[in-house]
Amino acid sequence: MLSISGPGGRYCDGVSRRGFLKLGSLAFGGLSLPQILRAEQASGKGSSEKAIIMIVLPGGPPHLDMFDLKPEAPAEIRGEFSPIETSVPGIWISELMPRLAASMDRFAVIRTLVGGRDDHNLHQCLTGWESHPQQGDSPEIPGYPEGGWPSIGAVLSAIRGPSDPAVPPFLSLAPPNTESTTRASLNQGGYLGARHAGFEPFKKGNDEINLSGVDLNRLADRRALLGSLDRFRRGLDQTRAVTSFDAYTSQAFDLLTSSTVAEALDLSREDPRTLARYGAPSGGEPEHGGPKLLENLIVARRLIEAGVRCVTLAFSPWPLERESRGGFNWDWHFDNFKKAKVALPMLDQGITALVEDLEALGKLDDVSIVVWGEFGRTPRINKDAGRDHWPHVGNCLIAGGGLRTGQVIGRTDRFGERPVERPVHFREVFATLYHALGIHASETFLHDRGGRPIALVDDREPIRELI
Repeated sequence: MLSISGPGGRYCDGVSRRGFLKLGSLAFGGLSLPQILRAEQASGKGSSEKAIIMIVLPGGPPHLDMFDLKPEAPAEIRGEFSPIETSVPGIWISELMPRLAASMDRFAVIRTLVGGRDDHNLHQCLTGWESHPQQGDSPEIPGYPEGGWPSIGAVLSAIRGPSDPAVPPFLSLAPPNTESTTRASLNQGGYLGARHAGFEPFKKGNDEINLSGVDLNRLADRRALLGSLDRFRRGLDQTRAVTSFDAYTSQAFDLLTSSTVAEALDLSREDPRTLARYGAPSGGEPEHGGPKLLENLIVARRLIEAGVRCVTLAFSPWPLERESRGGFNWDWHFDNFKKAKVALPMLDQGITALVEDLEALGKLDDVSIVVWGEFGRTPRINKDAGRDHWPHVGNCLIAGGGLRTGQVIGRTDRFGERPVERPVHFREVFATLYHALGIHASETFLHDRGGRPIALVDDREPIRELI
């Protein structure tokens, strides 16, 4: 795998993936150009500027402490936090998210997300589908096509291709060791193959070949870049490591010789006042348990501005890792309320700043943002002041995309255990996101590795309240 060393021990790996639209067919996609145009027309959306930012909260965020508080429930259900009124009359959310409450008109909350499984795996948030091969310690769930399901970014790569040859259509900001908590890779290409998997600038693969001497801040220095590329070529000749230098080589070099993505990843170009608005740290070593990953929300916005069609990222206090290994995520079996007081204000500040920036740039209607985890958490608080896994219902936060925000969809029972009104399945959310991207999901088919057509979703339709 071709890589470029970056500051602070980060690495760029992967390559840009061109998607070549041809008159008769879409390479590796299975759709004809007329079919794509008809799908766009049917959805009422154009395609040129549409994009998505997928923010996953690994571990299972506590729905009763975020968007579905139950102040009338017994203490062992309602917990420590109180609901606060938002800018939309009748909508109340957690007191730990005052910024989001003040801008609730720009957001929609789904309180009745169903279809989850008692399994720490973000696969369903990335693809919409429950079935998957073995992923880390997440066991196989039969029913997936050969190669597995593609994430929404891979689908966009296959259908839309890049907006610019030097800008990958799909990019994942997964930090090192992400799969420890997400199980599914945030960049997975599934049956669409590696060419449509997301470019991952912050990951370091085992098969990495490093372009020593060139970091992200020096990519614009073509002389240094060419020197490292020359050394890289000679190394390949000497080691005969041609398996890592395959058909994607020219595409990789397109990316490497363009500074577009490197500049988007370079936060030194960002106004320090913007970093402060997001709550991101300014310089120095990341603080353990601190807001380091808020930087990725800024980077996501910069990448969208650069022309990336889909950015996926995982958010938690830093570092994202299993708690048993000294890291942080949203799997709060103990000290739920103590941890929420740290994580929720970070998310509140970062997500509202992201939406404000996209709105100021005139891009909010073109960029869909979704924030969710693999399941909710038990309404009943356990003996360790924690909440355990609860796959029966969860929450989802949506913004942008030209969708109808300023509303709550669905209602749970008095303890937040199950939906009593308007359950919404994961694939309904995906159908809605595809609609916002200009794709009629239930009528759009891609081809698996055996050439068989596979629909993006089943017969589930976009959420009518949002479109």
